[in-house]
Amino acid sequence: MVGAGVLGLPYAMSQLGWIPGVLGIFLSWMITFYTLWQLVELHEVEPGRRFDRYPELGQYALGEKLGYWIIMPQQLLVQVASDIVYVVTGGKSLKKFAQLLIPGLSHIRQTYFILFFVALQFLLSQTPNFNSLKAVSFVAALMSFCYSMVAFVSSISKGLHHHPTSYGVRSHTTPGIIFNALSGIGTIAFSYAGHSVVLEIQATIPSSPQNPSKKPMWKGVVLAYIIVIICYMSVAVSGFWAFGDLVEDDVLISLEKPRWTIAIANLMVFFHVIGSFQVYAMPVFDKIESYLVTKRNFTPGKNLRLVARSGYVAFVGIVGICVPFFGGLLGFFGGLVFASTSYFIPCIIWLVVQKPKRWSFHWFASWISIFVGVSIALLSPIGGARQIFISAKTYKAFS
Repeated sequence: MVGAGVLGLPYAMSQLGWIPGVLGIFLSWMITFYTLWQLVELHEVEPGRRFDRYPELGQYALGEKLGYWIIMPQQLLVQVASDIVYVVTGGKSLKKFAQLLIPGLSHIRQTYFILFFVALQFLLSQTPNFNSLKAVSFVAALMSFCYSMVAFVSSISKGLHHHPTSYGVRSHTTPGIIFNALSGIGTIAFSYAGHSVVLEIQATIPSSPQNPSKKPMWKGVVLAYIIVIICYMSVAVSGFWAFGDLVEDDVLISLEKPRWTIAIANLMVFFHVIGSFQVYAMPVFDKIESYLVTKRNFTPGKNLRLVARSGYVAFVGIVGICVPFFGGLLGFFGGLVFASTSYFIPCIIWLVVQKPKRWSFHWFASWISIFVGVSIALLSPIGGARQIFISAKTYKAFS
């Protein structure tokens, strides 16, 4: 649940300001916590009910049918967008790690570090399934918590010895303030991207009418979301407090001392996104290979896996090299892709399936979430795209 997006939260704070930034993070936490509860509950709603129109889905639960037809296409977009951001994050973090330990490597282009990250993904992508990645996934989860705490402690240490001259927003023009705010909201939305793998997780949990999967799933969600709000608030507030409106789009890039600690934190980010890339890529691999086998009559096996998965890794790697703007990508994808799965699609499904009484709590909460989510989806990509265009003006290709 705690992804690399947490490192962009101080930057989002610098785009929004103290009060809007804190409120945005906390309100998003509340809304997405609620919609995640809806997804957990909907997974096994009305088990065994058939949809005659879709007999190929057999005896799947209604929640699984809805996920198959409504959430799945959006989920794939989320996973591709995440992998693009992880390519950029992995390259930037590895470059920062090398610069801190060996200053003589500062001249090496970021493109080469991204290519190294992509090369590792070419190898890891040949693992057959999720079970083969259990160790990698565990290390990634541990790393995400550790580098969040390093960012928090180091930012506090920095802030105690140096206070920035300004805690205002980054832009000084009205259009700039508005567009930056939209991008900042998208960055916050990107950080709440865990919904995209909920269906994948639930599909692997044993379930029966006596012990439905939603019981252990909800326990895991509660624990995860407690950790999420601790990490998000601590990193966002301490990072903005330490650097003000001069904070980088990745707070670990702003930090320099203690050198070894920051270097290790960046290495943690690198290891985290190595595993997270595969967690998000594996369902995409499955869809690509299923399509090639069932629709194009390809023969399943190692050769298909090598070509299909390598092609996907190459695609996201090229996009990451051409558009390596961490902050802009967070704002753009956060609104365009992530707002739907995390903010309003679960609410729409809830209203259609459960039909809560008008003006009841769930009716009211669902419509508020839909309004907020649709607003983010429509407006935040504009701010993120503008930020990418501004960054691109001073960027030399493959630098």
